[in-house]
Amino acid sequence: MTAASAPAPARVSPAAVGGRTGSHLWIYVLLIAGLVLMVGPFLWMVLGSLKPQAEFLRIPPTFLPATPTMDNYGRLFEQLDFPRFFFNSSVVALAVTIGNLVFCPMLGYALAKLRWRGKRVVMGLVLATLMVPAGITLIPNFILLSSLGLVNTYPGLILPFLAGAFGVFLMRQFMFGVPDELLEAARIDGANEFRLYWTIVVPIAMPVLATLAILTFLGNWNSFIYPLVMAQEPNMYTLPVALATFATGQYQADHGMLMAGSVILVVPVLIVFIIFQRFITEGIATTGLKG
Repeated sequence: MTAASAPAPARVSPAAVGGRTGSHLWIYVLLIAGLVLMVGPFLWMVLGSLKPQAEFLRIPPTFLPATPTMDNYGRLFEQLDFPRFFFNSSVVALAVTIGNLVFCPMLGYALAKLRWRGKRVVMGLVLATLMVPAGITLIPNFILLSSLGLVNTYPGLILPFLAGAFGVFLMRQFMFGVPDELLEAARIDGANEFRLYWTIVVPIAMPVLATLAILTFLGNWNSFIYPLVMAQEPNMYTLPVALATFATGQYQADHGMLMAGSVILVVPVLIVFIIFQRFITEGIATTGLKG
């Protein structure tokens, strides 16, 4: 008996290989173009912080500084009370982040896992708040806090954002993925709701909590309109407000100082993102879309 002959290997036509190579080439071109669009403004900002003011007025503009200088950073620290503004931004961003980490998971857990009257109405209000542009609530917030005497204070900058609608919705969606059987087993063992929440739910929710912390910190660190309206005196300015106020003259902006201040403003954001970037994708991936 003769052994069965092995099947001949399939031949791949050169046209198919060329087609695959061409499709991969287009993917690389698109990725490189996207990278340039994303990184280009950041590089322009960093290089612009090293340019003297005269170079910003050249036509055509220069990408690389012809005469690099650190004078913009020196003037930034000399003309601005930089430590004070940095402290204000840090206090506001950290306080709002901590508040969201405390209140949003609790509200999300109550909306997802507890039964109580009016739950659907509250969830509807949360969704409605998400649909309302932030600018619409600016004037009502200012009038309310002004009547309470909180204008130009840290509580006035912090209190309206301690429990954001986005954070509540994000945590609610995640809580739907927590197994009900696990919670019921803990209740049968005698755990009250707070112990159940603190010892079971919070450890499971750590990735999405890290995501919420990062997004909340970034949003409040870069916030401009609300601190501009609420901070009436320079000693309460946050860093973005201070840069826009002191580095922009009546007739011409100090572009070099603005670029230098923007570089320093973005450094904490980059540090936070680089350290916790894996939590963003992990937290969003583990957040279900069930309702």
